[in-house]
Amino acid sequence: MQVDKLTKAAAMAIYGYTRVSTVRQAEDGESLDVQQRTLKGYALMHGLAVDHVFVERGVSGSKPLAERPEGAALLAIMKPGDAIITPKLDRMFRSALDALDVLGRLKGRDVALHMIDLGGDVTGNGISKLVFTILSAVAEAERDRIRERVAVVKADQRARGRYLGGIVPFGWRLGDAGVLVESPEQQQAIGRMKGLRARGMSLRAIATEMAGAGHFLSHEGVKKIIGAAQRDGMGGAGKHGLGAAH
Repeated sequence: MQVDKLTKAAAMAIYGYTRVSTVRQAEDGESLDVQQRTLKGYALMHGLAVDHVFVERGVSGSKPLAERPEGAALLAIMKPGDAIITPKLDRMFRSALDALDVLGRLKGRDVALHMIDLGGDVTGNGISKLVFTILSAVAEAERDRIRERVAVVKADQRARGRYLGGIVPFGWRLGDAGVLVESPEQQQAIGRMKGLRARGMSLRAIATEMAGAGHFLSHEGVKKIIGAAQRDGMGGAGKHGLGAAH
């Protein structure tokens, strides 16, 4: 059914939302039939008439609501004063970050969200503040876990010499499969820079010397390259040091 056909002149419309993933579709307590009966029972008990139920079939809950076909259609049609009913929190959200973002936007648009397993309207009744407080805490923990996972992956890639983006460090080149490999010519230049610095030559003078050899570096670039080589204890620049354009 097209979204424009669902749009009504009435000031308020009630929509249901149900979801099953492929694997859990037939599980007791999670099936579409069970969810829709729960929706109808809740609506009947509160004297509400559901205009349309958006049914998400075979979509993982890990995908944000706005990126699901039916979820996106539901969010697009909502108007101030409308309401959404869903049987359970995990039918709409698996991520606290997504839940917090969507709930905040719904509240801002004056749209009510009834989560039956949480007691009703989580955007306007007494449990609203509690729900948002809990979701905020869980979302923060979720952000921390994401940051930790990203840091672990990057550390692993770095340890294996994988290129993580940005400027390729001076002294290295990008090889096959994204692995940094030494550039013999630039490594030799780094050794030369270190020797000149050890003899007391200024950074600007070293930069001028390098330009004469075809390596165009700023004095700040020279400083970073030499510092990276010294930190890594290598004859040349470390893979993780800050390189400079050349």
